Amino acid sequence: MLRAADIMTTDVATIRSSATVAQAVKLMQTRGCHALIVDRRHEQDAYGIITFSDIVYKVIAFGKDPAKVRVYEIMSKPCIVMNPDLGVEYVARLFAEHRLLRAPVIKEKLMGIISLVDIINESKFLELPRVTVLEQELQDAIQKARVACSKTSPRSEECAAAWDIVNELQAELGHQEAKKISKTAFEEYYDEFPI
Repeated sequence: MLRAADIMTTDVATIRSSATVAQAVKLMQTRGCHALIVDRRHEQDAYGIITFSDIVYKVIAFGKDPAKVRVYEIMSKPCIVMNPDLGVEYVARLFAEHRLLRAPVIKEKLMGIISLVDIINESKFLELPRVTVLEQELQDAIQKARVACSKTSPRSEECAAAWDIVNELQAELGHQEAKKISKTAFEEYYDEFPI
């Protein structure tokens, strides 16, 4: 599965919170980006983000002078951040849940930034939808569980561990497809081979 680190943009433009909005706009135009990550003031501080939307909605819409408004007055801080090891599907879910357009990727330090465009362009959702991958993984796991139980016994730890994997995959697939599972694969197996 692709991770956030695999699709993020590593060339991230940053700015100080004390900079003016005019300086932020110039930097965005120079770098050709739609957002800037606002630097932390110290190790325990949170990162912030300033976007074109912030500038339009909070400065231009009210006729404010961008040379007099500071970044800290309109930025989002703390901002929602992504762990670089997070799977792309989970990144997409966070984007959907919080209506994000972009988010920094952070693990102890700023590593990159992800946007909706990165998720669409860099993920393999067209060629290999997650549901298709999960369905194949589930069928493989069911087969492995049946083999493990036939080699040992339906009450063995190996059998139970194999069915735990099946249950996790089935739950994930149910979540992906947004449907409730009426009977798990283990329950079907148990119906065939009562303990």
